[in-house]
Amino acid sequence: MTVAGGVVLLGLGPGEARLLTHEAWEWLRSIQELYVRTDQHPVVQELPAGVQVHSFDWLYRQGQSFDAVYTAIVEKVIELAHRPQGVTYAVPGHPLVAEATGPEILRRAQAEGLPIRVIEGLSFLEPTFTALGLDPFPRLVLLDALELGTWHVPSFPPDAPVLIAQIYDRMSASEVKLTLNAFYPDEHPVTLVHAAGTKQQQIEHLRLYEIDRSPHLGLMSALYVPPLGEATSMEAFLEIVAHLRARDGCPWDRQQTHKSLRSHLLEEAYEVLAAIDADDPQALQEELGDLLLQVALHAQIASEEGEFNFTDVVRGIHHKIVRRHPHVFGTLKVEGVEGVLRNWERLKQAEREANGQEERSLLAGVPLALPALTQAQELQDRAARVGFDWPEIAPVWEKVREELQEVLTAPDERAREKELGDLLFAVVNLARWYKVDAESALRATNQRFRQRFAHIEQRAREMGRVLGEMTLAEMDALWEEAKHNEKGVEPEE
Repeated sequence: MTVAGGVVLLGLGPGEARLLTHEAWEWLRSIQELYVRTDQHPVVQELPAGVQVHSFDWLYRQGQSFDAVYTAIVEKVIELAHRPQGVTYAVPGHPLVAEATGPEILRRAQAEGLPIRVIEGLSFLEPTFTALGLDPFPRLVLLDALELGTWHVPSFPPDAPVLIAQIYDRMSASEVKLTLNAFYPDEHPVTLVHAAGTKQQQIEHLRLYEIDRSPHLGLMSALYVPPLGEATSMEAFLEIVAHLRARDGCPWDRQQTHKSLRSHLLEEAYEVLAAIDADDPQALQEELGDLLLQVALHAQIASEEGEFNFTDVVRGIHHKIVRRHPHVFGTLKVEGVEGVLRNWERLKQAEREANGQEERSLLAGVPLALPALTQAQELQDRAARVGFDWPEIAPVWEKVREELQEVLTAPDERAREKELGDLLFAVVNLARWYKVDAESALRATNQRFRQRFAHIEQRAREMGRVLGEMTLAEMDALWEEAKHNEKGVEPEE
């Protein structure tokens, strides 16, 4: 191409003129005017004599967001490209590697039919790999610190190595550290590489918690994070599950179906609840893993049957969460939890209508397989969302008393069973009003009963007694002893 209109995108290399390509140097010698994204790059001071340099650094100094700065640069370069002499626009490194403006300028020029030429440059990657003694293949992840720092958790598999560019100051380093801390421990070893490929190159071997304390952070700093270790990513876990189901996998796992795994899924869910009830984080961690295995197995079976795969599961719940939380991911304003729940029901109804589903009861989505107490509380919660609820707790108490009286006055066993069900339903409503999960409350009581009865059995053995031959009064005394022991108080003589 000539300079009769259009754009030349030119890479200035990682930091010194000696690393410029021959093509880039020859082009720089042939032009009189050069636009650079930033003059904070060593090569700008070593350009051929006679080249007039225009920098866009003034846009950064206006305090706008990086996105706004990059948009303004792209617009200006495209405007200049329409001049008869066109424009040469240069950026650090390679014009299309870790560079926000280059790819967009290329896209815009092609869309507008402008002549465009890309003069490649050595990117920051090659000298960084040399400094680290690292071969990026086969799994290195490349990330931008400005993007990573806005996330709550890393969106890459932690069993892969990652190189994070643009750790340009302590603030960006701190934001990256906080995101990485969601998966990586403070003591995880990392490496900061500064000014790779230049005489000012520095390498710092640090712990993750130290990265925002480095005095050498700047525009040419990058962070290398080694893998967290084997068996730390969802992708690796899904590979394990797929292997279980493969021809050379486990005979038992290969035979399973959605229906045959139903009881296992229910059992694992209950074991998660048991760990929560026991306030045992270690057990909870293990049981959540067992539950995750069930999810992964069902997704793998579905994938083999051509129904859906794990990515479909993730995509579906991702979109559903975003869609049903417009007050978080959109502009909708709601008042408190009640406002969220009312809007939730409106959104679900709109989804059903959009999918051509018939209007159904508000309570239709409550699974029949739920434990009865949980099912009762969910039914009541859903009805309350549309105002079917008492305005205060006094009538709730009155309903409990009323149902208890009806149990006492039931004329026969069949009526008594019905009234007992009504009483339980009323008690669940009372629990709901007190912000207590009825299922969890009863499970905790069941556990206390187990522990206290085990104490009775243990004390009976210590006394050389047979439990079935003890009187109710004797067992009740041991029951009270167990209650006192729970409170750390010695029983009264």
